[in-house]
Amino acid sequence: MATPSTLNMLIDLASKETDEAAKRLGATLRAGEEAEQKLELLMQYRDDYAARCQSTLTSGISTTQFNNFQIFMQKLEHAIAGQQKVVSDVKQRIAQARAAWQACEQKKMSYVTLADRASKASTRRELWLDQKQNDEHAARRALHKRNPS
Repeated sequence: MATPSTLNMLIDLASKETDEAAKRLGATLRAGEEAEQKLELLMQYRDDYAARCQSTLTSGISTTQFNNFQIFMQKLEHAIAGQQKVVSDVKQRIAQARAAWQACEQKKMSYVTLADRASKASTRRELWLDQKQNDEHAARRALHKRNPS
């Protein structure tokens, strides 16, 4: 079994690795929130622009203005599709970062479990040695009382 100092060193290293993985996960989560906010803004802008255009359509617009509206809407739809891809990609990175953090946490907890087991085994061994010494001492005393030389 590994020594307590070795296990403590492994626990410290695994803790640092887990902390780094948690930081990466946090950064990835923030990037995901930002990407989703940008997507929401683009979709809101598209909806507002379409509503403004609809209101101007009722009062009448030129063919050129209508064509410009359609071209701009296509550009907005393209930007939205691109941002949806960004959101999808960042969600995948979030899942990977979460899995990496969970693996680090599991590794750290495995070392902690090993250290706990080693500590309990050491305690049991110490108790057993103490009991053995007490039994031997009691046996010597009893023998000494029977044979007082």
